[in-house]
Amino acid sequence: MGSCNDPVDQAVALHRQALGLRERHCHADAETAARRAIELVEAHVGPAHPDVANVANLLAAIREDLDDHAQAESLWRKAVAITRALPGDRGDLDRLRVQSLRGLGTNLRRQGRHADAEEHLGRALALAQERLGADDVDTRSTANDLGILYKYTGRFDEAEALYRRVLAGTQGALGPDHPDVASLCHNLAGLAHARGRFDEAEPWARRSVEIHSRALGADHPDTVADAAQLGAILDAQGRSDEAEPLLRATMARFEEVFGPDHYEVAVNAGNLAVLLARRGETSEAEDLYRRALSIKERVRGADNDEVATLTNNLAVLLAEDGRPEEAEGLLSHALPALKAALGPDHPTTRACAANLAHIGQAD
Repeated sequence: MGSCNDPVDQAVALHRQALGLRERHCHADAETAARRAIELVEAHVGPAHPDVANVANLLAAIREDLDDHAQAESLWRKAVAITRALPGDRGDLDRLRVQSLRGLGTNLRRQGRHADAEEHLGRALALAQERLGADDVDTRSTANDLGILYKYTGRFDEAEALYRRVLAGTQGALGPDHPDVASLCHNLAGLAHARGRFDEAEPWARRSVEIHSRALGADHPDTVADAAQLGAILDAQGRSDEAEPLLRATMARFEEVFGPDHYEVAVNAGNLAVLLARRGETSEAEDLYRRALSIKERVRGADNDEVATLTNNLAVLLAEDGRPEEAEGLLSHALPALKAALGPDHPTTRACAANLAHIGQAD
């Protein structure tokens, strides 16, 4: 971005300001600065200029931070449309094209629209590899995001291959103690957790906590997310006394940073509910499941696979509490959503089907 014209120079400064504010989680002020920047750019260089796409990408990311996936999608699509229409193969435009496609693909994955997400992330990765090179930071980031999609959809081997490839490249480029390395360790821990390989998951989770703590501080949201993941892994190992303080502290911190109704709060409420349900603390576990469901239904939609997974977990709790009719109703809603989003052979879909069949047999 930038020119000698005063309004565009002002837009550049506002864009830079918005980036810094978002980094500090001052989302309302970041959004105000980004919206003013995009207004100035559109007015003075035109609505189809690449600088508009650049600011639209930032504004979309801010709306994602605030759980507004619908508006974020609209902004990502705006950026994609602008960059698609631009002529030439200049490297800066190619990077902007990759970033816009990647942002849209990640947005669609968060909404549970996995086939569309894979299409856009695959296009972004192919373009990045061709135009930016296999070792470029945006190529690595896009490959990582595609790995996250594979993990969510149960394609664990493909996810691991991408994660390990990106980890090797990131460590080679940035060193073993960079925050980007910590993020990849977090992803590998999550993948091992999803596979039920809890002893394998723990060292990855601890490494991510250690790197982020040194680089960003113990209270940074990335470090807190790592601690939350470690708590869930420890609970899965049967170490609930170690896990519970981590999960309660991380939920409180996310409430402080993002507010009580944010997606990250829902994630940690769900994890804490799993721990409490396993210990037989049914009442608080149910309250936390319902709180997590309320947030995720609002943020992701009633038929999202994450909502269906939580619904399955709540149903199991209700069945164990002697409320099979309520449980059966919840499972009957969750199973079609899981089949549609994840397919019939995904582990979560199979578990939900087995739970529903078990309740039916008990009747």
